[in-house]
Amino acid sequence: MWRWTCSRPRTRRRADAMKVGFIGLGTMGAFMAANIQKAGYELVIHDIRREAGANRLSAGAAWADSPRAVAEQCEVIFTSLPGPKEVEPVVFGPEGILAGVKPGAAYFDLSTNSQALVKRFAEALAAKGAFGFDAPVSGGPKGAESGKLAIWVGGDRAVFDRCKPVLDAFGDQAAYIGPVGSATVAKLVHNMAGYAIQTAMAEVFSMGVKAGMDPLDLWKAIRQGSLGRRRTFDRITDQFLVDRYDPPAFSLKLAHKDVSLAVQMGRDLGVPMRFCNLTLEEMNEAMNRGWENLDSRVPMKLQLERAGVAIACDPAAVQAVLDADKAK
Repeated sequence: MWRWTCSRPRTRRRADAMKVGFIGLGTMGAFMAANIQKAGYELVIHDIRREAGANRLSAGAAWADSPRAVAEQCEVIFTSLPGPKEVEPVVFGPEGILAGVKPGAAYFDLSTNSQALVKRFAEALAAKGAFGFDAPVSGGPKGAESGKLAIWVGGDRAVFDRCKPVLDAFGDQAAYIGPVGSATVAKLVHNMAGYAIQTAMAEVFSMGVKAGMDPLDLWKAIRQGSLGRRRTFDRITDQFLVDRYDPPAFSLKLAHKDVSLAVQMGRDLGVPMRFCNLTLEEMNEAMNRGWENLDSRVPMKLQLERAGVAIACDPAAVQAVLDADKAK
């Protein structure tokens, strides 16, 4: 068994620095991998597109031709992938992590995944003397770039504690949640709540605008109420209020996957989730419109269509409201 600790190296590169593997260098993964590398860890990377790793390679990372090759070299392995259908072959495929993982290694899946799959890969890794964790993140691309990410982690507590400095290299709130699978539950509850709230917001805003209010004036008013003072309503400033869904902050197709996973978990547990299922239906309709690559708030436009109203505030006017609060 390998003997290692997950302590942060004191210098950018040193001979005894542990190797960290990172698979999946998309919008989120590229930023997280960059921050791990900046923290001084020796990095081994893999992606289905080699060009996605160009910046990391130029900064000194090593390329691996497969997830198996990453696992063969690294003590800690991360994946940041769209969802279960991508994670499954990366872990269980003939050139997957499981084929190359060494005893004592720790694998953290940063994806929003299904509870069944994370438990299955953790069990398979345990059979080889390794450790599997579900470790979904929250904070979006901006948080991934700045290092201000929540990382919810489920798995072996002692190994989490040893590896926390690596997690701290790319997230400011890495928290142990409980046994493997717990972090996935936390992430799905978090995301499902957000999308259910946006569905309700579309309904109430369409009502308010149809009743005669200017959408900017309506937004300015309600955000000063007891609910609004918690800044719930500021979630809609970048897309819904200004009618701008491209480029996406987080794409509808990824949000649809998250909501589908949450609703399926509810079905598996026998939990009635009427409003959450309605949220999924809204997303299904938006996906059928061909909006999958637009922002995840684009289903809110469906309610505006049904209500027969339009909302397209001046972005500068919206920003002026936000700036006025900052000046107080």
